[in-house]
Amino acid sequence: HPKDLSDELIDVISGSKKICRHLHLPLQSGSTRILEKMNRRYTKEQYLNLVEKIRAKVPDISLTTDIIVGFPGETEEEFRETEAFVRKVNFYEMHIFKYSRRQGTRAAMMEGQLTEAEKGRRSAVLAQAEEEMSRSYRAGWLNRETGVLFEEKKQVAGGTYWIGHTPQYVKAAMEAGESADLSGQIVRGTPASFLTEDILLLK
Repeated sequence: HPKDLSDELIDVISGSKKICRHLHLPLQSGSTRILEKMNRRYTKEQYLNLVEKIRAKVPDISLTTDIIVGFPGETEEEFRETEAFVRKVNFYEMHIFKYSRRQGTRAAMMEGQLTEAEKGRRSAVLAQAEEEMSRSYRAGWLNRETGVLFEEKKQVAGGTYWIGHTPQYVKAAMEAGESADLSGQIVRGTPASFLTEDILLLK
């Protein structure tokens, strides 16, 4: 939760060689009014200040988040505010959820419940933004040496590869060939191209 992320923890992440450079920081909405209705206890300005503080200490960190679209009373203008805000933060990945009405909750009784069609449209708009931001972030690691913790060997795109993640949680691959078992091993290499839309290929 953004309100629980202390300066001390940011310093620990920055100074540690064992902690991955990846942080999931739920946003939920880019509208301060909607955040207040959600009882999130922070404003979008406070969230952005936190992001800037994190990136100042950990410049190469990847940030992922959760977003809820179609919360009761969310106007088109407020949704567009959220779209602009997520693009400004430039998240690596986003988990996008359509608001689901649940009996017994305060939100279920609120006025301004949106249709499923409208929530679906808004979700699709943010999904497109997420796809663009994700590819851009992954592309930023092309031709930059990094470490990859390999986890499994599998068939991908017609070949056999070791698949793992970089410290920034970017998925990467290396041709298996006759190599030894790399499961659980950290291997350094340079991503040279995309194997698939979401996997970088080490040369």
